[in-house]
Amino acid sequence: MFQSMWDFFQHQILGMQWLNALAGRGLSALGLDVTTRVGGSIQFFIYDTIKILVLLSVLIFAISYVQSYFPPDRTKKILGRYRGVGANLMGALLGTVTPFCSCSSIPLFIGFTRAGLPLGVTFSFLISSPMVDFASFVLLMSVFGPGVALAYVVVGLVLAVLGGTFIEKLRMEDHVEPIARSGGNVDLESPELTRQERVRYAREQVSETVRKVGPYVLIGVGIGALIHNWIPQPIIEAVLGENNPFSVLLATLVGAPVYADVFGTLPIAEALFARGVLIGTVLAFVMAVTTLSLPSLIMLSKVVKPKLLGTFVSVVTVGIVVIGYLFNALGFVLA
Repeated sequence: MFQSMWDFFQHQILGMQWLNALAGRGLSALGLDVTTRVGGSIQFFIYDTIKILVLLSVLIFAISYVQSYFPPDRTKKILGRYRGVGANLMGALLGTVTPFCSCSSIPLFIGFTRAGLPLGVTFSFLISSPMVDFASFVLLMSVFGPGVALAYVVVGLVLAVLGGTFIEKLRMEDHVEPIARSGGNVDLESPELTRQERVRYAREQVSETVRKVGPYVLIGVGIGALIHNWIPQPIIEAVLGENNPFSVLLATLVGAPVYADVFGTLPIAEALFARGVLIGTVLAFVMAVTTLSLPSLIMLSKVVKPKLLGTFVSVVTVGIVVIGYLFNALGFVLA
């Protein structure tokens, strides 16, 4: 009984399989054969676009409402209470309630650095903020199931804590540019918001995020439809299949230059997984896109020196590759 209810929730509520069937019936009524490449691509595009935009709006509203309770000054006070690994863990956890892409996380990273928070804590936040949040958990669960989604969140937090701790141990504070160490207004008190103001803030975040992310969702769904219906299976297997020992590393390197968030990346991940690419390879691509995007690294290079930037990229890349191979080894257990 419980399993049936859970399957209904995962496939019909989160996965919106009813929407996929509805799109197929609608296209068939218009005389389009959805079993062909063209028809299948159009069905995939309509279904995935609507599904992701609906989930995006609902999740961003909920996350933004929660986030309204954690302005920079309050976040700084919370983080300031902890030391050592505990502080890194809190930095990583607070990153999960910020619905930001990697570029949007950097201003807060600068604010926390200016406020005097330990460098490792700020990097734990910088790693977890774009990679792990409630939205990514729900979206991944809608496609891959709760086991994979929960494991993704756990290993993402572990990577953020270990990465921040490692950077902290290297004592690289002098590799932060002066612009990120002085000034700033993170100590200013934020006014208490009423419930109505929090709702208004959440609505504004939904509107702004949909406008900003929408084009990437369309691009991601388009690429997903291409992978799903047009790229021959042997090519996918040769490049990203389990017989290629470098598939995880390749997926990480390909994903790193791309600028998108989990909403724009999910359709590509979904299509790759449907074509037989192992879960670890798929998630390595997702992690690389969300955490190591080229625009965010360019922004980060303005506030940290090359050695610290290189250390950050190396730590995150190695962590993603290790996680990818680990998921490939355990994927059958988690699915």
